[in-house]
Amino acid sequence: STKSVWARVGKAVDRRPAAFIVGTLLLLGVMSVGNLRVETGLSQSEQFLQKPEAITALERLGESFPAGASDPAVVITESDGEQVAAAAMEVAGVSSAAVSDTAGELTAVDVVIDAEPGSDEAADVIRDLRVALEGTSSWVGGTEAQALDTLEGAQQDQRTVIPLIVALVLGILLVLLRSIVAPIILVATVVATWFAALGASWWVFAEVLGFQALDATVPLLTFLFLVALGVDYNIFLVTRAGEEAKRFGTRRGMLRALTSTGGVITSAGILLAAVFATLGVLPLVVLGQIGVIICVGVLLDTLVVRTVLVPAIAIVLGDRFWWPRKIRREEPAPPAEGSGTTSEEVPVLVG
Repeated sequence: STKSVWARVGKAVDRRPAAFIVGTLLLLGVMSVGNLRVETGLSQSEQFLQKPEAITALERLGESFPAGASDPAVVITESDGEQVAAAAMEVAGVSSAAVSDTAGELTAVDVVIDAEPGSDEAADVIRDLRVALEGTSSWVGGTEAQALDTLEGAQQDQRTVIPLIVALVLGILLVLLRSIVAPIILVATVVATWFAALGASWWVFAEVLGFQALDATVPLLTFLFLVALGVDYNIFLVTRAGEEAKRFGTRRGMLRALTSTGGVITSAGILLAAVFATLGVLPLVVLGQIGVIICVGVLLDTLVVRTVLVPAIAIVLGDRFWWPRKIRREEPAPPAEGSGTTSEEVPVLVG
């Protein structure tokens, strides 16, 4: 219907597409600024919205004893345990080190760290301890070492998995749309949406909720969800635009696609955002962070990116949006004799 909300939005975008592109990109850029301050790696004491009794006990213990006394790092070694303990004592930040158990050729050495559990200082001590014990057939474990390995593993996963996801999604879109320009634009807008959602959510976490960091797994998990959902919604829009372009051309085809799919996609997006937002009331911080970021990202993609940015880019590019697919006009069919009517040329997408 030409009187629907989405028809009016499409007309507004059609009148000034360049202005909408610039305005939307500025909005995404401003929201993404928060990424410059994002910290990752929640400590044990920061995993819950309400401080549990166990964390309170650890804090009280740390007031009278070395902070790591209740949960020392454990070094498993095949070398002489006393020598390993002596080497550990040379590491700055180590309060004490002593052999705790022996089983066959393996010896366990408990290493008490001065730094508060989960802090950057504790992670630095674990790194220094591993460096100091190189060449002694020793392995540093314990809660602090596990947290450090989890953080570094998550960072490595991000560097590996995120490019793979982008390449996989881009490849699927290349095959589906038989185009190069459109898939690149769609993937770029979805990635930009994730950056904006992550940056905006960080301001909420740091300034409103008082979170010190994101859980190490949050960036990758939210990227997975937002890319999948964002590309899904864009596929609905763009494939419908391709169908409409066969009759009305790229510009009118995109506007008609926005009008016909706007209500369904937006309703689905708002419902999904509301579902993920409910994760924010759960006691685990990591679930709340995932819920808020995905909620912001889905709303941003549904109400701004898919509604304004993608149509505006398609309108500005015109037929180049489908490159290398070409739009050609078929010769109109001759009118029936005596009908008094003529057929208009109809633009058709060919790939």
